[in-house]
Amino acid sequence: MSSTALLFVIAAAVAHASWNLLAKRAAHVGPTFVFAYGLCCTILYAPWVLWVLVFEQNEWSWPIVGCIALSGTVHLVYSLCLQRGYQLADLSVVYPIARGTGPLLATVGALLLLDEPATIRGISGMLCVVAGVLLIATQGQLRRLLQPEAMVGVRWGALIGALIAAYTLVDAYGVKTLLIAPVVYDWATCATRTLLLLPHTARQPRQAWAAMKGYWPLAWTIGVLSPMGYILVLYALRDGAPVSLVAPAREMSMLLVTLAGLYLLREPVGWGRLVGCGGIAVGVVLLASS
Repeated sequence: MSSTALLFVIAAAVAHASWNLLAKRAAHVGPTFVFAYGLCCTILYAPWVLWVLVFEQNEWSWPIVGCIALSGTVHLVYSLCLQRGYQLADLSVVYPIARGTGPLLATVGALLLLDEPATIRGISGMLCVVAGVLLIATQGQLRRLLQPEAMVGVRWGALIGALIAAYTLVDAYGVKTLLIAPVVYDWATCATRTLLLLPHTARQPRQAWAAMKGYWPLAWTIGVLSPMGYILVLYALRDGAPVSLVAPAREMSMLLVTLAGLYLLREPVGWGRLVGCGGIAVGVVLLASS
């Protein structure tokens, strides 16, 4: 992975970790807050998208339109499955399985479908990152994922992980092969999700406005950070970084969130999370040197 691509991925991980920490403060607001920061994102990035459409994205074709439509559809299905998975199973099971299987399946898909070369360091780094994510998310209690009551969450987590891998591969094809501008790609996806949430918010506008009282500064901040976290990943892919390296390296955000929880939120961090942080750190070093 080039130094430029690695810097993009690191910056993306920082942005991703930052907006997730901020979103935690407004978790109780629910879908209204998701709509709010999606709306902020759509507004804030519109000038950049317009500039790119006028001066950069001059060539359009049906494959480009189809790829954007497919990406938006997969992202939407991912969001719906994520919400449904959290309704039917424990977050502590769904989340680690999804974040672990996502980069794993994306790497396998990149090797098989995009003909990316496999290296021992790259595969080892990916496995270290996946193991680290699982250890952090389960606090070292990996055995609980095998218990019968956890299997519903395992199945939903695996499905969500497959969707993460799917949109990662589709988006990589879009920016690497079709040369679609990353900011246009991400903006179209965000605008689609926000539009689909509009009926839910518009059903009770006064209650939605009241629920957002005092949270608009957070929504505007996340509206900047959330898209940036993925746009930088897409730029890393367009710069030539392989999906098989970028997909697992993105999970560096798990390490950052854990450390922030330890030092900023004073959350308890057991041996499982510490070992998981070490696993991600080793994995990222191996991926960077691949």
